[in-house]
Amino acid sequence: MKKAMMFVLLAAFLSWSPVARAGRGMIQIKGSDTLINLVQRLAEVYMEGHPGKYIAVTGGGSGTGIAALINGKCDIADASRVMKPKEEARVAKSGRQVHRVVIAMDGLSVIVNAANPVDRLTMDQVGAIFRGDITNWKDVGGPEMPITLYGRQSNSGTFIFFRDTVLKGDYSQKMNRMNGNAQIVESVKKDRTGIGYVGVGYVKEATGLKVLKIASHPGGNYADPLNKEDVEKGIYPITRPLNQYIGGQVSPEARAFIEFELSPKGQAIVQQEGFFPVSAEYKALNRRAGF
Repeated sequence: MKKAMMFVLLAAFLSWSPVARAGRGMIQIKGSDTLINLVQRLAEVYMEGHPGKYIAVTGGGSGTGIAALINGKCDIADASRVMKPKEEARVAKSGRQVHRVVIAMDGLSVIVNAANPVDRLTMDQVGAIFRGDITNWKDVGGPEMPITLYGRQSNSGTFIFFRDTVLKGDYSQKMNRMNGNAQIVESVKKDRTGIGYVGVGYVKEATGLKVLKIASHPGGNYADPLNKEDVEKGIYPITRPLNQYIGGQVSPEARAFIEFELSPKGQAIVQQEGFFPVSAEYKALNRRAGF
């Protein structure tokens, strides 16, 4: 981890140098908190194999990354949601074409404290909990205790994806809005009443947590986001693609890095970081985008 951060910090420092950007093929990547650890690791391995190439990877949320792409402040935007039509229109207005590439699959995971006996919920129950319609664990088969909500800030793609896919309404005003996946994990670890949602890469080896099995409807089969088959086949109902966007012509440097991410070596790193390889459906999308 220290070595990875050294590479990223070096790249971030050099990113402010016009000489580095113009002469050394600097790639600026910004956006999703869910993707940041994964893409930093991919960048570290890529730079180790390509001396003289520099990649700066920073977070801030999917919305922040997409805004930076629109404004020409980064080369690639990491996004845990798809671009909104109005965002694509802003890129198109500048005369550039939007390219979308899927680099990994995520089983967005609903987590509770390890001491909580609840181990499964339906999508309807999860939605009702985060809307604030269900406020006590006893109403979903748990103990008599209040439910404490942990979620993301509104600039997060995960915030938007979870709201649109699971809640289909607005979040409770009582939800604690956290800056990133790691903060949600640490908060739920410390709070027996807590529930949160995070990318699967943040929970595969976490202790002090329980990852809930989720059914798409009452009476349906419960699927596990830690099960590769459940995620790859879309059986787990909160499966999503993790995206990268490019606005304009794809530079040789950016193309080479994305091709590395999609290569067998890159996809092996995806799995090492706790996520899942690109599914057949999204491999087809990538081919249509020229990757």
